[in-house]
Amino acid sequence: MLRVAKTENGIVRGIEAADPRITVFKGIPFAAPPIGKNRWRAPQPCESWDGIKDTCRFAPISVQDTPGLGNDIYCREWHVDPDIAMSEDCLYLNVWTPAKNENEKLPVVVWYFGGGLQWGYPSEMEFDGERLARRGIIVVSVNYRINVFGFLAHPQITAEAPEAPANFGNLDQQAGLKWVVRNIAGFGGDPDNITIAGQSAGGGSVLSQMAAPSSEGLFKKAIIQSAMIRSPYREPGVGQPETLESAQKHGEKFFEYLGVESLDEARKLDAKFILHKYNEYVRNNPRMFTVLDGKFCVGDPLALWAQNKIAKVKVMAGNTSDEFPSFINIQEGKTLADTAGEIFGDRADEFLAFKQAHEGGNGCYGKISGIECTIKAIALQNEKNGNDNELYYYCFDADIPGWDNPGTFHSVELWFFFETLAKCWRPFKGVHYDLARQMCNYWANFVKTGNPNGEDVDGADMPRWDTYTKEKPCSMIFKTEGPITVTEDGDFKKFLIDESRNILLENKQKLYFCNIKKDNIDYGGTYELLYFCGCFD
Repeated sequence: MLRVAKTENGIVRGIEAADPRITVFKGIPFAAPPIGKNRWRAPQPCESWDGIKDTCRFAPISVQDTPGLGNDIYCREWHVDPDIAMSEDCLYLNVWTPAKNENEKLPVVVWYFGGGLQWGYPSEMEFDGERLARRGIIVVSVNYRINVFGFLAHPQITAEAPEAPANFGNLDQQAGLKWVVRNIAGFGGDPDNITIAGQSAGGGSVLSQMAAPSSEGLFKKAIIQSAMIRSPYREPGVGQPETLESAQKHGEKFFEYLGVESLDEARKLDAKFILHKYNEYVRNNPRMFTVLDGKFCVGDPLALWAQNKIAKVKVMAGNTSDEFPSFINIQEGKTLADTAGEIFGDRADEFLAFKQAHEGGNGCYGKISGIECTIKAIALQNEKNGNDNELYYYCFDADIPGWDNPGTFHSVELWFFFETLAKCWRPFKGVHYDLARQMCNYWANFVKTGNPNGEDVDGADMPRWDTYTKEKPCSMIFKTEGPITVTEDGDFKKFLIDESRNILLENKQKLYFCNIKKDNIDYGGTYELLYFCGCFD
């Protein structure tokens, strides 16, 4: 097996995985430590080393709230280790490779973790790349800066480095990807066959890389899981970048909260102190995310996609059946007809003619998956633009066991796509393991060829998964009993898919910030965003 690999900065030595046919290299540096003068600066080149560097342990995770101390579903699921090492010195990546030598040219997937750009790390136990690597692909997981360390903007930062005034976390992701392009051949990988993938904010990061002019040509395919969080009802969405001017004002306000006047002073502060003050600050102010800086980020990725101004690559995208449903919210004193008129204008009567529009209660009607509508709207608009970029849509709708009766909650499909069910506390049964095996097969096939179809372990073809098109709107539904193909959306869903497309083309959906209070704590941001980040069950 290939246990030693040569990189541009020196030789690294990995360790056999549970399957000795797989070698895992943990904690390979891909950039200089973002500390001192490198805090709030684009990632800088990594220093070289002499001899052989042992890469047998995961590197420290990015500075964030201590994992495993909460009682929400995500802490129960995988954020379970409060003693995990944490440091600003966090720009490392991990490689799982089945290659026997460096000449194999295996397909590569680069994974970005989720967590609302505020939390998360590549060493989460569901992200073990071994099972995917068994299928003949190389898995790379990239760490990146998050929260205030990854997404602060400030006029002094802009003045110091106008070419990279913000989005340091996204630039870390890009630097990791560029490192893969330059170095993965030494691990038996093919730099010309790279897929970028991510879930939740990781999927949003994939969208950001797809829309970034500076990432053009670095990858050939993309996997976007549970990240196109928009509503066909023109409600606030997630993922629309804040303007640099607005973000800089937030940065100035945060410096005042820190008690500093200059960037030099802020860089001398202890990281734990900065995080503590940030957690206090966001009780009454928005959190920090990707910024419309005109350099890395040049627009809302989904709007750019609808306008045919995004990387032309094949895409797999989907959602779970229970996450982030969209409703029409009826405010006191208004009727459904009133609200429908405000949302749909001349098409209000068309909407009200659907029986699904009247289903619901407690002021919420017309439940639909906004993520599904957005993905399918993108697919249809992509087709209308005359692009031959294929888009495969899935919905994860399996029964999830456990005392908490969680449904198909946000992120649960990760256990299945990575085929890491055995690491989970939930009492999964044989049918779940069968489903995970097939989902992992589809995922790996897409990484290899851009087409998820292929054979299962018994040599039989798995259920056919076609692209989503106007002529054949194919959805792959992952049920407990196995994958099934659906090729009809229904008139109600078709209507809202069309509305989602109009919203993206008009770019009229706004990201509104407000203060949300829960358990006597004020959170800055939209409800959708906070739910997305795990602030609410």
